[in-house]
Amino acid sequence: MSTHLRRLPGRMPGWAKLAAVVVLVLAVLFAGLRLSVVPGLRDLFGSDTRDRSGPALLQSIQDMSRYEAASGNFQVVVDLEKDARLLPDAIRGTRTLYVGAGTVDAHVDLGKVGEGDVTVNEDRTSATLKLPHAALGTPALDPDRSYAVSKQRGLLDRLGDLFSGNPNSEQAVQKLAVQHIGDAAKESGLTARAETNTTGMLEGLLRSLGFKDVKVTYG
Repeated sequence: MSTHLRRLPGRMPGWAKLAAVVVLVLAVLFAGLRLSVVPGLRDLFGSDTRDRSGPALLQSIQDMSRYEAASGNFQVVVDLEKDARLLPDAIRGTRTLYVGAGTVDAHVDLGKVGEGDVTVNEDRTSATLKLPHAALGTPALDPDRSYAVSKQRGLLDRLGDLFSGNPNSEQAVQKLAVQHIGDAAKESGLTARAETNTTGMLEGLLRSLGFKDVKVTYG
């Protein structure tokens, strides 16, 4: 009679039991972390943030002669979609819905005012100033008020993000947001408001110095 013992077909080997126990323990830990069932578990598996940035270096200093006379706050919703011509969107294509918020400043460059642009009478009671028209500055996107509402990406785009050094980049929609905000600023009358504010500032300043008649023109 043979003395060899045969392993029962339904019995799990020892290494498989150990692996199952490890998987079960990890599942319980992550479930407790997700649901905050176990007190202190979230702190145990929490993440720490360290700022290892170097000091900021001063590269240049510029003297400013602009009077920042007005500032506008703008918000735009950017809907950017990129499709492949021969592939369905589920395979190749992206669509991003982005809310961009930013500011645009309007200024008058007082550094362009020459000697012939300022006229004062002999008794210093009347002054005439000719200033350049107000101009718009570069739109500044506010990262605290700008955010992506939704992102849809095809399978190939998702795989490409795995090997990309900058996955989920929002540079394209941010550029569009800045462009749309700049276009809106041109139609908002912000420069006219800046010239009105500059006129009021100069009139108040010169009248405090004794001038009774102050005239400010632009062009």
